[in-house]
Amino acid sequence: MANAFIPKGQKALIVGAGTAGMSSGITLSQLGVEVDLIDINPHWGALGAGITITGPTLRALKHLGVYDEVAAQAYVGEGIQVCDTQGNPLRTLPTPMPPEEGIGSSGGIMRPALHAIIENKARALGLDIRLGLTVSALDQDEDGVDVTFSDGSRGRYDFVIGADGVFSGVRGLIFPDAPKPEYTGQSAWRLFVERPPEVERRTYFLGGPAKVGLTPVSDTHMYMFLLERTPKVFLKDEELAAELAKKLVGYGGIIQRLADALDKASLINFRPLEAFVLPSPWYKGRVLLIGDASHPTTPQLASGAGMGIEDALVLAEELARSESIEETYARFMGRRIGRCRLVTECSMELGRLEQARAPVESQTAVVERALARLAEPI
Repeated sequence: MANAFIPKGQKALIVGAGTAGMSSGITLSQLGVEVDLIDINPHWGALGAGITITGPTLRALKHLGVYDEVAAQAYVGEGIQVCDTQGNPLRTLPTPMPPEEGIGSSGGIMRPALHAIIENKARALGLDIRLGLTVSALDQDEDGVDVTFSDGSRGRYDFVIGADGVFSGVRGLIFPDAPKPEYTGQSAWRLFVERPPEVERRTYFLGGPAKVGLTPVSDTHMYMFLLERTPKVFLKDEELAAELAKKLVGYGGIIQRLADALDKASLINFRPLEAFVLPSPWYKGRVLLIGDASHPTTPQLASGAGMGIEDALVLAEELARSESIEETYARFMGRRIGRCRLVTECSMELGRLEQARAPVESQTAVVERALARLAEPI
């Protein structure tokens, strides 16, 4: 789909080659836009933690054209099992998606696997991804953006997309007074292990001092996550197993078995959670922020990656039907701000409820309400 605004030679720079950035590279290239995609990390690639993928994220991956590859490598299923701290089932939360979508409504995948699938799609379209490079200056006029890169080289683009994450350098250039990421009061643990047959779907263990859960990421593996209230701390790798074991005291069933098996060889990831709310609009002139650069979220609704992919889809749709970049960005904001704010606000609400050890029913009600809204069309 094209219009007079997208002639041959329209050129875009995408800063950040993560999920949102690569997805934007794909959708814009399919419109005929010439895309330069860069990433500051010279050792570019995703870390090894697993991630949860919701039904809306699976739908976005389908629209991106990679659902079949994801489903072949990931866990894709239905529902979320809610248990008490001893593993006794309490209820199963539905994960609604319209049946006509023809996709699963809940899932999980290893982040490097998802990264590789989207990268392969981008490479197949001929995208050139330059690494160890970012931008140091952006100078705009009515017709385009002059970019100075971190290696001293320069380029000119019709528009620029900042997809460079929660600590976005592009955001700092166009909004120097924007809020900075702040610690939410929670930290997240992830433990990567083999998946036993009894783990049939995503599972929460609620009612304890922390929120604990299991997410299958393939037929053979899963990860356990734990969200805890704690002062902001950083731990050495050799400390992780012993510290995680302490957090799991009092849990029974499969969680106790996982705790008992922890040792220094266990694959554990630990990080403090940081977020902020960026006021609207998320653009200035011809430079637009997407993904975590504009609407970072904590992991409670497992929708960060999905929102970034949706950004890419919506941006391309609005670019194809608009008469100017100003109209494109305004229409983009009209479609995205409410949906992205729903994710960030509900995720933060869940974080507060978890830290307050609110009743299970209060926590699951927020999840159900948010998932029902997110199942609606983008």
